[in-house]
Amino acid sequence: MKTIKLFLFLGMFGISNIHAQKISGKVTSNNEALPFVNVYLKGTSIGTTTNENGFYTIEDVVPGNYTIVASFTGFKNVEKQITVEGNVTIIKLELEGALSLDEIIITGTLKAVSRLESPVPVEVYSPAFLKKNPTPNVFEALQNVNGVRPQLNCNVCNTGDIHINGLEGPYTLVLIDGMPIVSGLSTVYGLSGIPNSLIEQIEVVKGPASSLYGSEAVGGLINVITKLPENAPLVFADSFISDWGELNLDIGFKSRIGDNTNLITGINYYNYSNPIDDNKDNFTDVTLQDRISVFQKWDFKRNNNRLFSLAGRFFYEDRWGGEMQWKPSFRGGDDIYGESIYTTRYELIGNYQLPINEKVNFQFSYSDHDQNSVYGNTEYLAKQRIGFGQLIWDKPIKNHDLLFGLAARYNFYNDNTTATTEADKIVIPSIFVQDEIKLSEKQHILLGARYDYDDRHGSIFTPRIAYRFKPSKDDIIRLNAGTGFRVVNLFTEDHAALTGSRDVIIEETLNPEQSYNVNINYLKKLYTKKGQIYTFDTSAWYTYFTNAIIPDYDSNPNQIIYDNLDGNSTSKGFSLNIDAVLGSGINASVGATFQEVSQNENGIKTRQILTERFTGVWSVSYKHYPTNLTVDYTGNVYGPMRLPTLGDLDPRSEYSPTWSIQNIQFTFTGLTNLELYAGVKNLLNWTPNKGNPFIIARANDPFDKNVDFDPNGNVIATADNPYALTFDPSYVYAPNQERRLFFGLRFTLN
Repeated sequence: MKTIKLFLFLGMFGISNIHAQKISGKVTSNNEALPFVNVYLKGTSIGTTTNENGFYTIEDVVPGNYTIVASFTGFKNVEKQITVEGNVTIIKLELEGALSLDEIIITGTLKAVSRLESPVPVEVYSPAFLKKNPTPNVFEALQNVNGVRPQLNCNVCNTGDIHINGLEGPYTLVLIDGMPIVSGLSTVYGLSGIPNSLIEQIEVVKGPASSLYGSEAVGGLINVITKLPENAPLVFADSFISDWGELNLDIGFKSRIGDNTNLITGINYYNYSNPIDDNKDNFTDVTLQDRISVFQKWDFKRNNNRLFSLAGRFFYEDRWGGEMQWKPSFRGGDDIYGESIYTTRYELIGNYQLPINEKVNFQFSYSDHDQNSVYGNTEYLAKQRIGFGQLIWDKPIKNHDLLFGLAARYNFYNDNTTATTEADKIVIPSIFVQDEIKLSEKQHILLGARYDYDDRHGSIFTPRIAYRFKPSKDDIIRLNAGTGFRVVNLFTEDHAALTGSRDVIIEETLNPEQSYNVNINYLKKLYTKKGQIYTFDTSAWYTYFTNAIIPDYDSNPNQIIYDNLDGNSTSKGFSLNIDAVLGSGINASVGATFQEVSQNENGIKTRQILTERFTGVWSVSYKHYPTNLTVDYTGNVYGPMRLPTLGDLDPRSEYSPTWSIQNIQFTFTGLTNLELYAGVKNLLNWTPNKGNPFIIARANDPFDKNVDFDPNGNVIATADNPYALTFDPSYVYAPNQERRLFFGLRFTLN
């Protein structure tokens, strides 16, 4: 963390000890005047801000003892005990910068390096980011990350996945503490239940990372890094409720066992049990959920500061959505439609540094996922077990920073569908190597390659190259190129393939997808004479896919057809992020992404379904230090995307409109160890049913009992079904939840 010295000069003048006094002084940073700094007396409403030349004056101060606070967004607060009695006092204080390019990251290269030094562009999101718009899970929290979109895949059960730069969720690998523990089935459910209070930071890499992380890291990856026990609060709790009846509770504590063991325990509980049908289609607007997650992390102190940590998580969720009359007794029947999902999940993560002179770590993870679900009268029972282990040897030598790795991944998957005739069991061994070469102080180049062997598909080779040029301490240019691959299991990643609302057609043996990617990134930090700080982060990318597997919703409205694309698929675009500290307690962040994701088959170019052309996100925060009140205004905007309609007669719009979700929050921090917050989500009251006659097709006949078909299986238009539709809940692009109030409380004891 960059350290910035701040000198606060206080002049205290007075007429006598019984009259009000005046405090004045100057605030500087690096011996330069720092304007718009908040200076106030703690526990009072007396305060001011420095002018353009860094000077301030506080009038009418009664003589006595005070704590004076100098606070400027981007720096840690500085406090000093003072006595106001007319004497001039000069105080030297030191602040630590909070908005910096020096955040420590590990995702891009599997090494802990500063963000500025990494040859791979990595975006970092702190707990402060999560607090600006409190959510019950990480999935929803990512809605304000530029180029990242949480996509709901079903109007009924509200399962979803994460899109990065327009690519579908199966292209995104999600990790916890660097381990690929969230994948397959758990991509749908695994981002729920990670206690936000235990998150140290979230790192996002956009673009292929298969050379380090293997299959699934094709579109990008998200690494959720949890706190070290020694850095966690002694006790913490965070809970909020909404006027829709949602309740979210995070609680936890850290403890010490003996002299060498620290641990943290976190529990997340979420409950929503209030069926609401504001759009009057007789279906729940939001899925009802009852979820608990227990997380524990152990850190063992060893000789020579060698690492050894273990973490585990238990997750259970009962969720359902459907017709308002649905009860558990209707589960699996064809009288009242409901989608009911019971999920039980166990996870284990470990990192052990071998007791040898070389720096060699053994990292491992294991997950066990059991899903019992019904979609109407279609039963889907699935089990998935994933074991992962790797040895990493970190070997720096002159001008080279080498990394060698041996890995193996065990996948077990079984379900009750006709497509799975026997359990899928496979072990995929891998070897990878990486070398970051120091060409000069300003130029580094990174070379990497990975070899995987899959019995089903043979050898898979994924190289990459990254070039980093650092013309100054606050500028960096990165050029990255590489390949990615993905082995597909349809039933672990496409909710529409499970619901039974469409028939699944697999036309051929599906080969692994292969991608080729290039992107360029420029990062710039700028300081103005007025004390403002700006960080600019811009990227452009191009990704080319062969053997792409894209579900075909268009050829037959009653089917999803899967095959390897006879052609190619591309994703290209550019993005810009700007973070700014504007002074007077104001900081802001804004981002925009423009992209085109399409496929070309038989000379016909088609825009990918459920992919927006542009997206924007923003966050504006203002803190009024004398009253300890912070206002956060966050939001996003999405451009039109093509939607899965059910044929030419479907009256629903083929494209979504431009839409936006916006939120506001007020936080009070004037109480010891406590924060109170309240706000409004979805200020514009936007829901996708606006402008559409309905969202769920044939909601009045979810089992298609009154649908007529011709001999070829096509729907016949009738008086009862004039649009020739079947029941289908997959027409979804935005949450159905309307405007709502929320109230919350945070307690922290350090």
